[in-house]
Amino acid sequence: MDIVVLDGYCLNPGDLDWSKLGELGNLAVYDRTPYNRITERMGEATVMLTNKCVIDRAIIDALPNLRYIGELATGYNNIDIAYAASKGITVTNIPAYSTESVVQHVFALILEIFSRAGTHDASVKNGDWVRSKDFCYYNGVSELSGKTIGIIGYGRIGRRVAEVAKAFGLNVLAYNKGKTEGAGEGVRLTKTLEELLSQSDIVSLNCPLTAENAGFINKETLKLFKDGSVLINTARGGLINEKYLAEALESGKIRAAGLDVLSKEPPDASNPLLSAPNTVITPHTAWATAEARARLLDIAVANLKAFLDGNPINKVN
Repeated sequence: MDIVVLDGYCLNPGDLDWSKLGELGNLAVYDRTPYNRITERMGEATVMLTNKCVIDRAIIDALPNLRYIGELATGYNNIDIAYAASKGITVTNIPAYSTESVVQHVFALILEIFSRAGTHDASVKNGDWVRSKDFCYYNGVSELSGKTIGIIGYGRIGRRVAEVAKAFGLNVLAYNKGKTEGAGEGVRLTKTLEELLSQSDIVSLNCPLTAENAGFINKETLKLFKDGSVLINTARGGLINEKYLAEALESGKIRAAGLDVLSKEPPDASNPLLSAPNTVITPHTAWATAEARARLLDIAVANLKAFLDGNPINKVN
């Protein structure tokens, strides 16, 4: 059996070991594969593993031997899973591997905005402290305790964000498609999105991207935010209309934004958020701790083993 990893570099740039996967068949690993080379590199292989390669009807039709697609991530919107199912191809994903890493990153962004450790470090190394007339100086630092965080998307990650938020002394609101029960101690589920936005000092996006919520942070919803609030997005860039968020940052309606994801990755140089004020932007790294990537690879191997044994797990189609 031939196994092809089309875009393995982001998962394993060299610090992990592919050998467990290689034990299951003849393994070929490519760092990156452009769309026009997918069918060539797959050849007669029956097993494909990919993270971001677009696997559409044309690719599926061009690979008659394909029987299994392993998505090397939780999200699988790059794969036409319904068409794959119609062709008898099993598609699996990797759930729950990066929860702790993403939650850690949510608070890394929040803490940079509120405590500004990185900003002050850069200032010190630029000589500002050496030139200071006082023993200290500070710019825009403030406490989290007593403020309110609103979490949009109250699944596994959202619930862990809430737990950590409470440890910082934050009041916690959450919105989960209109549900108002089952939030847990110290968390209140709001009936409406408007209620959450209007009462939150920090809004954290922890929901999946769907056809229904694409671009829902837009000109109209940004008007509902508290003046001077903070937006954090470690979910998907497509949740935000970037033009209107940039305008809200320019006007001060939104005090700051901490973003790990953008609508196009890597972004165009013209993306308005790259030059907007008061932004902290990281290159989609929330998922990518060494520990999380090791878990991802282990689950990918387990998924393929289960498929080969005739009992597929984490099947999404």
